[in-house]
Formats: sequence, C-alpha cells, structure tokens
Amino acid sequence: MNRLAGVTSPYLLQHADNPVDWWPWGPEAFAEARRRDVPVLLSVGYSACHWCHVMAHESFENEATAAYLNEHFVSVKVDREERPDVDAVYMEAVQAATGQGGWPMTVFLNADGEPFYFGTYFPPAPRNGMPSFRQVLEGVNSAWTERRDEVAEVAGRIVAELAGRSLAHGGEGPPGEEELAQALLGLTRDYDEKYGGFGGAPKFPASMVVEFLLRHHARTGAEGALQMASDTCEAMARGGIYDQLGGGFARYSVDREWVVPHFEKMLYDNALLCRTYARLWRATGSDLARRVALETADFMVRELRTAEGGFASALDADSDDGSGRHVEGAYYAWTPEQLTDVLGADDAEFAARYYGVTEEGTFEKGASVLQLPQGEGVVDAARVESVRQRLFAARDTRPRPERDDKVVAAWNGLAIAALAETGAYFERPDLVERATEAADLLVRVHMDETARLARTSKDGRVGANAGVLEDYGDVAEGFLALASVTGEGVWLDFAGFLLDTVLAQFVGEGGALYDTAHDAEPLIRRPQDPTDNATPSGWTSAAGALLSYAAHTGSEAHRTAAEGALGVVKALGPRAPRFIGWGLAVAEALLDGPREVAVVGPRGDAATAELHRTALLGTAPGAVVAVGEGQHADDEAEFPLLAGRPLVEGRPAAYVCRAFVCSAPTTEADVLGRQLTVRT
Repeated sequence: MNRLAGVTSPYLLQHADNPVDWWPWGPEAFAEARRRDVPVLLSVGYSACHWCHVMAHESFENEATAAYLNEHFVSVKVDREERPDVDAVYMEAVQAATGQGGWPMTVFLNADGEPFYFGTYFPPAPRNGMPSFRQVLEGVNSAWTERRDEVAEVAGRIVAELAGRSLAHGGEGPPGEEELAQALLGLTRDYDEKYGGFGGAPKFPASMVVEFLLRHHARTGAEGALQMASDTCEAMARGGIYDQLGGGFARYSVDREWVVPHFEKMLYDNALLCRTYARLWRATGSDLARRVALETADFMVRELRTAEGGFASALDADSDDGSGRHVEGAYYAWTPEQLTDVLGADDAEFAARYYGVTEEGTFEKGASVLQLPQGEGVVDAARVESVRQRLFAARDTRPRPERDDKVVAAWNGLAIAALAETGAYFERPDLVERATEAADLLVRVHMDETARLARTSKDGRVGANAGVLEDYGDVAEGFLALASVTGEGVWLDFAGFLLDTVLAQFVGEGGALYDTAHDAEPLIRRPQDPTDNATPSGWTSAAGALLSYAAHTGSEAHRTAAEGALGVVKALGPRAPRFIGWGLAVAEALLDGPREVAVVGPRGDAATAELHRTALLGTAPGAVVAVGEGQHADDEAEFPLLAGRPLVEGRPAAYVCRAFVCSAPTTEADVLGRQLTVRT
C-alpha cells in the first residue's frame, strides 16, 4: 500500500500513485523493516529535480521494479526540502563513501537507519559503466540475505566515521581584518575574469559572495571587490540563466558562459538575487541592477505567490513541449521560426540579434535560450519593449512548468527581506505589502505559541516537520528587514522570539551551532554544517540575525552568540571563501559595528520619510535602522533604539551610533548619508 496520499509535500504527492509501496519518513517505516527483516530503500529528491522525475518514470512507475521493491524492501520517500536534516545526514554519508552526491539520492539502510550502500540516479538498464537499478536492488538483497555480517560491519563503520567527525571553530573570536583580506584574495584567484562568477562549469549564482564583496568595498574602499561583484551580476543578468522575458533566475548555468541554464526556478535563488541586485544598485546606481531587482521581485509575486500570501518553493525545469512530452526548457527556449510566427519577419530578425537566437541554436534541437549578448550599443528601447511584451504573451500560452506549492519557512524569510528592501529602495509599497503578507502567514501558520517554527505548509495547512536552524535564521532576518522598512516594532519582537529559541535549542559548546534543535528527532548524526550551499547555512544566517538583533536591542547574549558562531568563519573564510560568503558578509558587519540608526519623527512627515529612506540606502555593512515617533527618556519606545531620542528643535532627526560611540544627531539627510557611507 502506497502511504503518500494526504501528505503536504508536492514531491511526495507526485509519487502517491506509484506501484511502489512508499512510506513517508518516520518510525513506522523502520518498525516495518525490522518486523519483516528487510532493508530500507531511502529515496531523496525534490519536486523541481529533473533526474528525480526521470528515475521515477523509468523505475518507480515500472510494475516489475515496484514488485521487486515491495517484496524485498521497505521503501521510504523523502522530500529534501521538507527534511533538510535527513537529507544532510545521508548526503554526508554518500559524499564520504563515493566522493560525490546529488539528487535523486538513493541510500540503503538497516532498520536502525544506518546506511550501508549508496548512490544517486540509477538507470533502468546498464549505462556508461553504471549498473541498472534492478541490478543494484538484486545486489543489495543478496548481500542482506547472504552476507549480513558484512552489511552490519559496513554500516557500523560508516556511522562511527560520521560520529567521529569534529568541526574546527577557528580558535577564539570572530575573523578580523587579516582573515577577510585573505578571503578576498582567495576569491580573486577563483574569479572568472572573462565571464564573471567563480569557478567553472556548472556555474552557480554567487549571491552570498557578492554580498560580502559589496560590504567589503563599502567598509574598505577595495575597488577590486566592487568590480568582481558588478561584473558577475552583469554577466548573469545578460546570460541565459536570467529570464529575459519574465524576470527571475534559473538554478544554475550548465556552462561557464552563463548561456544555458538548468531551467528550474527556485524561490531561494530569486529571493537572494533580488536582494543582491537591489543592494548593487544601492552601491552603484546601476540601471541594470535596478531593472533586474524589480523584474525578479515581480516574478516572485506573479508566479510564486500562493493564495495564502506566502511563496511557493519552485517551478519545474520541465514542461510539455506541445506534443505531450515533458522536456527540460521547453517553456523558455525559442527557434528563429517561432520568433517569426509571433513577431513577423522584420521584428523576428531584430529579436534574434538582440536576444542571441541563432539558426543552429544555443540549446537543443535548434532552439536558443534568450540572452542579451550585445554590448552597450544604442537600441530602440520602445521596439525592444514591444518585442519583449509580445514574446512574453506568446510564451504565456505554452504549457507551463509545474509549481511546487509548499511554503518553506526559511525561503519565505529570504523573500520577505528581499521584497521589503526592494520595495523601500524603489518606492514600491506593493512589494512591502507582499512581504508583510508573507510574514503574517509565517506567524499565523508556521509559528506556535512557544516560538517554535514548522518547516513547511501547503494550502494554509502546517506540515508535520519541525523547523531547522536555517528556518529560524532566515525568518528572523526577514522579520528584521521588515521592521526596519515598515517601522513596525512587532516584527522586531517576533525576530527576538525566534532568536531566543536559537539560543535555547541550537547553540552548543564554544559557540557551535547545530542544524537541528536539542529536542529534535535523533538521527545517526546530528547535522551541523556551517558552509553555504544554495542558501546561507543555518549557522551563518543565524549569526547574521543574532548580530542585527543585538544591534537593535543592545542584548549582550545575542551579540556574544553571534561572535561565537563566527569563529568558524575565521577558520573557513581564508581557505574556502566561496562556500561561506554569508558568514564573511556577517563578519564585515561585525567589523563595522554594525552601525545603529534611529530615525525619529512623525509618521507621514516628509522630512521623516527622507531621513528614513536615506538610512535604508546607507551602505555601511549590516547597519540596522529603526524609525518612529520621537521619544523622551521616560517614554516606552516601540524600538529600543528610539528610547530617549527626541526630535531636534522640533524637527525629525537621525541618531547614528557605532561601537558605543554616537555621532551628533542630524536633521539633514545629506549629513546622515555621509555618516553611513564614509569609511572611518
């Protein structure tokens, strides 16, 4: 009996009609394996994963393969986006054993959850040196029935090796000038001077590294850091990884040049990149950065927003190509003939030049991914916009990629921060409203009365899985950004509740942080990974939120926890800066203070609004902003930074403090701007 019906994960629901007798992750599945004395097949994937769909069609929908699985295994299906802890633990084992990893992830376990055989995608027939999935199943079954002692020995050794791994924290204290300079040098070595970005193919968006580069430039004036950030962002925005018609970014580029993307569109990538481009505009005034930030924000609202006000996880890479076949990139790619059908011959020729559509194609079967390969030459902007709108409308009639509708707390926290800041920078109150609605959903549905978070929801129904550290860090980050933009202190309060839970449930010895709570379901290893992957790690996201909250409130406990957590950045930053970019960005904020800005003045007053906007546009790394009515010493302030901060001669004013030293309050926006940009 397949037991996936009724779960909240769209990925699991895609498998609810398989002939495989799937179980969701839980003690019942392992009890069944123990009762039957059979191994567990653990299959981990996610809804937008192309090869997960391929393996499902080839093997899990196959009646003969399913029958063999049902007879010899208990099969457990996990959505890695719902259970990142389960995914992390077994991915670590897969990578340790095979030197590589990815999804779909295929792991065979005993009834105690101990792994003994690993893989990723297995084809239905032997291919390129890979055994078929059926051969793997038969081999594992044979080992289980005939060589059980060997299986037990392998499982025990793997678990012991994982348990024995320890994490270096880099000694006492957070990184300083020397470590951050070494990190910048390391990034310079990895930088692709020709095409932008870091490393070779496949090439991933480097949003967290770019944030570090922007903050480092703001603090030190290092022009090389700003140049790497700007050139990388321009290359991505001109490449096929960016949707030139509808806005938003695909997951990564399969090539070094950013031409052909892996077409899935993830909420977390777009939230991070929206904020990155908005902050690049803040630093440089780039029209390209402004356009991309706004188009990406509009993409998220248009295509990922759910009926409940949250944001869905992803759009699939695959879609129907019009013939009933699901093909990667079918929704996005264009041939010259398709351009002509929509635009007519003259505009099609113009569009092909403008967007880099060739006769031979840049993708597959003569199709091209739209880019902006031309330089800064003069173009007819009205004609470009007419072409773009007509192509966008025509594309909208194509079969659309499927959407994973589950709401992930952490990724919605990233979206809240991005939309709130983008809305504030570009005077788009509608984006701030969308951020507020998503925050309301997280409080109403994901957060309980004890400030514990649930990882996911779907259709307004909360999921069963507990939030992990990245949920607390990213949601707190979103709430803090929303508090600074809206002047509503309740979001600071909610961030504080979540961060108090971090202090109580996720902090270990010496400032170490764990990805799961002290009272979480025990796994074969308690996951603990400080390195950034597609998103900031739970470790570094929590460190950033703790530091910002401490700056808002003066809480020594939260600042101490942030500094303790940054010890790992001291160790890893100089050696692997590409993989701890958010931690480096938080370290930049710590070195700069961060600065604390209080803007006091009547709501709705033009001078108050000008000072508030100036404060938000300041580039001092990690600066926190509070805005509200003027406060006298004996008044209760909605934000602690406003306490005892009155108007100056009856006029709205801004107070800037840094490292326990405060500048004289100012009523002039240009003076405030200098206080938040001058490097001192």
